[in-house]
Order: sequence, then C-alpha cells, then structure tokens
Amino acid sequence: MQRAPRGTADMLPEEQKYWRYVERHAVDLCRRFGFQRIDTPMFEAAGLFIRTVGGETDIVQKETYTFEDRGGDPLTLRPEGTAPVCRAYLEHGMSNLPQPVRLYYFCPIFRYERPQAGRYRQHHQFGLEAIGEADPTVDAEIIQIAWLLTQELGLKGLSLSINSIGDAQCRPEYLRRLKTYYQQHLEHVCVDCRTRYENNPLRLLDCKQETCQPYIGGAPTATDYLCSECKEHWNRLQDYLKLADIPYRINHRLVRGLDYYTRTVFEIQPPEEGGQSTIVGGGRYDGLIEALGGRPTPGIGFGSGIERLILNLKRQGVSVPEEYSAPVLIACLGEEAHAQGLQIAAELRKAGLAVVIPPANRSLRSQMRYASAMQGRFTVILGEDELARGTVVVRDMDAGSQEEVPAAGLLGYLQARSSR
Repeated sequence: MQRAPRGTADMLPEEQKYWRYVERHAVDLCRRFGFQRIDTPMFEAAGLFIRTVGGETDIVQKETYTFEDRGGDPLTLRPEGTAPVCRAYLEHGMSNLPQPVRLYYFCPIFRYERPQAGRYRQHHQFGLEAIGEADPTVDAEIIQIAWLLTQELGLKGLSLSINSIGDAQCRPEYLRRLKTYYQQHLEHVCVDCRTRYENNPLRLLDCKQETCQPYIGGAPTATDYLCSECKEHWNRLQDYLKLADIPYRINHRLVRGLDYYTRTVFEIQPPEEGGQSTIVGGGRYDGLIEALGGRPTPGIGFGSGIERLILNLKRQGVSVPEEYSAPVLIACLGEEAHAQGLQIAAELRKAGLAVVIPPANRSLRSQMRYASAMQGRFTVILGEDELARGTVVVRDMDAGSQEEVPAAGLLGYLQARSSR
C-alpha cells in the first residue's frame, strides 16, 4: 500500500476547519493592518537561498531540496518565505511604491528534517513582510500582529521573547567577544558548534544540545555591544511595545536561524517550551535586499507554521467552528423519482442549499443509512406515490418525525424549518 512520503501529511476533511480558522483570523489581521497578499513560486533559483539564508547555515547545507531541471539549472524548493518575497519586491520594482510595502502569504515550505510533532518536511507557513522602512514603529507593528494572531486564535499561556543582535557596524565586535569566550570551551561543545564557531558564531547561541547549554548561559550578550543607532532602535522598540500593551521578555540568547537577520529578532513560544516548539518567529533583515543586488532597503517580517498553530489549538482544546455544511439528502425510489430528485436538487442548490443524492440503485433503507452518515438534518423522500400527488416526504432526522409537503413549496419549507 502506498503511503504519503515521510515528513508529509494529508489534510483530511475533518482537519480543514482548523486550517480555515487560522487562515480567516490571519487574513482579517492583515486587512486591519493594511497588508496585501502575494504568492511566489514553489521553487526558486538555488542561488537565491545561498545568497540570503547563508551558505553556512544548516538549512542550505543539510535541509534544502535542491535539484537540476532538464535544462541544467539548479533549483530549490522554497525552504523559507522571506527571500522569495524580497526577490519579487526587486523584480517587480516595488521600491517605487509607497514604503513600506506590506505583504502577506500562505505557502508550503520544504526542509529535509527529522520529522516530529509540529515539524514536517513539507509544512505550511503564514508569513508577512514590511519592506522599505527602518523605524522601530514598524518592528512593533509586526510583533503586534504576531501577538494578536495567537491571542485572537484563542491560545493561552504564550510567551513573547525579543532580542537585538545589532547590525553590520556593531556585530563584528560582539562576534569577536563571543568567539573569545567560546575558544576556551570548544573541546566541550558539540561537533556542530565547533563548525559554527568558524563559520557562523552567532548560531552558537541557538544550539539545542544539552551539552552546550551551560556555555550558552555564560556567553556575552549582544545588547551589551550595540552601537548608538542600534541601541536607540532597541530602546524605542521596547517603548512602543509597552504603549501597545504587548507583554514581552528579553531573551539574550535569541538569535534565530538565518544569516540575514539584523537588530530585532523575536519568537512566540507555547507553555511547552522546547527547541522545536516556536509557533511564530521573525525579525529585521536590513541587508537582505542589498544582498540580492538592490539598493540598501530595510525590512522586517515573521513566519508562523500553521501545523504548529493547529497542534497548539488542539492541545489547549480551543473550540473551532465547523466548516462542513450538512446537506439535505434526497432519497429516491425508482428511475422516474430519481430524475425528479435531480431536478429538485438543482433548484435547491441554486438557492444556496447543500444537497446530496445517494446512488439510484440503492434500497430506501440503504439510502437512509447513508443520509444518517452524512449528518444532515433533513432527508427528502420521493417515490411513485409522491410523484403522483406532486408531494415529497421530509424527514427531520434530529426529531425523528416526518411530514408530507407540496414539492413546489419544498424550498420555503426547508428554509423555514432550518431557522428554528
């Protein structure tokens, strides 16, 4: 028997209500904050992610699905959402629009990882980007949207962590201090951290291995080495978050996993904290557009894994409205009745009702079992006697009662009874 590939999952009908619930809340928030939707291709030129995510990151080195097409061009299935949006911003001249340009998206993300709860090789992300403005008011707005999303979905007990990792002016000095600190501990940290020490020292603070945690705890903090511009940005961001009544805590070990982040980084975690539990993460990326060949252009955004949001909705028992509209069933006895039933169904559907007709060759008993399984309230029964009288029998499956009504008045009858 064929099964879905490891690290993927089918979105079954009974799960759809969670997906639509998250999407509705996210889209409404984007509308309220003036964001517009963008959709980018599922795959991009492989070089896009090497230039932006970072050639030394785990994503590029270990996790991307990269291949050559028949023309020999290297392509990569999208491993994250920000770089493609920034590529589209440049390609379509969005720098000529009023800044910042506010964009949101829903998209599948592909990473070759060890599957676990809320973490898949193909997962889905809601994300947004505000490109073209460096003021920390935009940072606060982006964080506010992320926080409001989790609250309006009904999630409880979450924590928002923020940090500043500086910029190209002040970060080099911090990295020098960080490497000096770690130099005396290299023989005790994990193998990956020894590689990070040489290629991407900031990621030393992001290691999830237990053996490395004591050394992370004693490491110098980036906020102690901020230049005057970054320090002002950091202080103003905290002021704006307080004005917006957004609760936060400063986490000096928070760095995020991609090379393009600068200054503000943030994450939202559920009560069950852990290395893979983050449900929203993002930050500022003021050098990313320039890395793609554009003029220096500030930007900030976040991504939220929809599977993780749904996992937490289920864990916390959040009540999610049903998407499924239980249909009216039309049970027909005989070919002539079945033909009349098809006509009735067409009229009811034009009026906006959901209608299902079981296959014509089934017995009435079989059709009624089918009606019960579909969970519809009303079943319309049509046979030779009803055809002769121009009527139908309507059975209320909830009340266990039935009534004969004129076929011409069926729509009005159903509408009136449904409103009770």
